[in-house]
Amino acid sequence: MMIDKASAEHYTWGGQCDGWHLVKSPNLSVIQERVPSGCVEVKHYHQKAEQFFFVLSGVATLEVAEQVFSLTPQQGLHVAAGVVHQLRNEAEQDLVFLVTSTPPSHGDRVEAV
Repeated sequence: MMIDKASAEHYTWGGQCDGWHLVKSPNLSVIQERVPSGCVEVKHYHQKAEQFFFVLSGVATLEVAEQVFSLTPQQGLHVAAGVVHQLRNEAEQDLVFLVTSTPPSHGDRVEAV
């Protein structure tokens, strides 16, 4: 089945961030997200899900196991299950990226202390 952002299931997080479920199956999740300037996700990890973040536009600051990466368009980063990570947008423009999770990460998130 063909899907696009207009037909995908939409949700919000963090008050101002958007997500669109492009694939939502029992074994795979692909989400396009938009994160406005200054927005930050809480540090967390997933017990089972591994994830791949891929930037479409903007700049993602992704902290993984206390190492900070700056990802620009057409760059991505894999985060293994059990690894603490945090995504933030420190740039002036919106950040748009894809996050692929297997298995899906919803319900598998543990906030880091």
